[in-house]
Amino acid sequence: MPLTNSCRLLFASILAITNFCASAAPVATEHGMVVTAQRLATQVGVDVLKQGGNAVDAAVAVGYALAVVYPAAGNLGGGGFMTLQMADGRKRFIDFREKAPLAARPDMYLDADGKKVKGLSVRGHLAVAVPGTVAGLELAREKYGTRKRELLIAPAIRLAKGFVLDQGDADMLSAAAESFRLDEASAAIFLNHDLPFEAKQTLVQSDLARTLSAISAQGAKGFYQGPVGMALVRASQIGGGLITQADLDQYQARERAPIECNYRGFHIVSAPPPSSGGVVLCEMLNILEGYPLKDFDFHSAQAVHVQIEAMRRAYVDRNYYFGDPDFVNNPVAPLLDKAYAERMRMEIPSDRALSSEIQPGLGPRSPNGSTSSSSRPQPSQEGTNTTHYSIVDRWGNAVAVTYTLNGWFGARVTAAGTGVLLNNEMDDFTSKLGEGNSFGLVQGEANAIAPGKRPLSSMSPTIVSRSGKPLLILGTPGGSRIPTTVLQTIVNVIDYRMDIEQAVAAPRFHQQWLPEETSVEDDVLLPEVRDQLLKMGHKLRPSRPANQVAAILIGAPSLDEKPVGKNRYYGTIDPRRTTGLAKGY
Repeated sequence: MPLTNSCRLLFASILAITNFCASAAPVATEHGMVVTAQRLATQVGVDVLKQGGNAVDAAVAVGYALAVVYPAAGNLGGGGFMTLQMADGRKRFIDFREKAPLAARPDMYLDADGKKVKGLSVRGHLAVAVPGTVAGLELAREKYGTRKRELLIAPAIRLAKGFVLDQGDADMLSAAAESFRLDEASAAIFLNHDLPFEAKQTLVQSDLARTLSAISAQGAKGFYQGPVGMALVRASQIGGGLITQADLDQYQARERAPIECNYRGFHIVSAPPPSSGGVVLCEMLNILEGYPLKDFDFHSAQAVHVQIEAMRRAYVDRNYYFGDPDFVNNPVAPLLDKAYAERMRMEIPSDRALSSEIQPGLGPRSPNGSTSSSSRPQPSQEGTNTTHYSIVDRWGNAVAVTYTLNGWFGARVTAAGTGVLLNNEMDDFTSKLGEGNSFGLVQGEANAIAPGKRPLSSMSPTIVSRSGKPLLILGTPGGSRIPTTVLQTIVNVIDYRMDIEQAVAAPRFHQQWLPEETSVEDDVLLPEVRDQLLKMGHKLRPSRPANQVAAILIGAPSLDEKPVGKNRYYGTIDPRRTTGLAKGY
């Protein structure tokens, strides 16, 4: 990047997070790359690649390993999504999102007066949706993997029998210590004689080792049926939850067509409904494609303005229209039409901010997809404490996985005898129209609770390709911030030609329609830029650094650089969180 005002803006803003000028080069490797939120899980994936497994094999092994070594978000008791682009060009998406129990009701978190009961959808067994992770990992392995199940689960079983905590691991467990004390099954595992674990101590999860062994021997049946399934049901019944054996028996992971779009000659593959992530991402990219971002200074008022308004337009559509595709008709094609993006650009003033009063671009809709109800969705929440990992192998197979318990350690309850921490994914539904849940998203009737329904998500495991070959593999935790974070990372790589380390570390902002304020990471805007945005009518509020992007760029450190020696893969983990490791071989 030339030393222009653009570079000055970039340098000034990046100092809020890391020293951009002195930032370390991306991790570079020749044969394959694994980037995860936990060092031991990364090593498990690298070992699978070294032993001849493909990227899907490594992704399955990492998924099981994270359930042991990163229990705040890695899981067997949650769910998520996997985006794949195989070396032969096949593009696939596996949906293992959790489901509402069959006994779930739209009003299950309301009291006799119709008021939402605080915390009921967040803590305890009533907050738990039917887990999907094991079904999803096994579907991926069976269809696209090359290694036997027992080989891929063996590292996780070994780690469950005991691994030494580093400081980041201990800090993670300590953050939930008070909640663990309220749940006997959790306390028995995650507290050390009622005290938080400390670094260099060993965490042993014997029950989880037995659960993993059952899965190793029997596949998904070892989790959803038999002793483990019975224990999951028993824990739910004792804890006042709704999950029955019928719920576990009927759960299936789904293979769906991914969301696809093009941006400046690059091809994007991302998450379809029940995630809103891919549609929101592509709608924002379509709008921004009409602006010469490369000619705008990085984080100039002009550049920030058009990105905020693209975000605002995409999120109002997200929050009105989307839900589980088995229950509602999601208007994917109209929203991703380039002509629609052109119309949205025409509605964005060049010198004035829009407001929360804007309406969805296709008109109001009812849950079945018809245009009748004009009720305005109100703020709701989505868990930010998810985890993402990215993997590519020597053949060019690429996998992006985002999975979650929703909140940090989910519902903060463990199914006794299994070692499985359970999700609080029911909080991602619209529990009461006109009121929010945990994280400030705005959603409507399309995402109302229904038996067997998947809650709407923002998770966006994404693969960007060039000339038919994977180029960029990325994703992040962060709830409603996920699509905007993925967006800005892609823009940083493609438009601003940053290397992958810089693209991930660069400071970010986020707008989601409601609340009207745009959250901006601390000190990322120069004073004159902030003043310009405020004069345009933008409302800005500070935000601590969020998300943890795990990304891989294939070919060179940036689009304008050449490979370093024989290296082909360049990986990085977001510096906003202290845990995580990019490693290859």
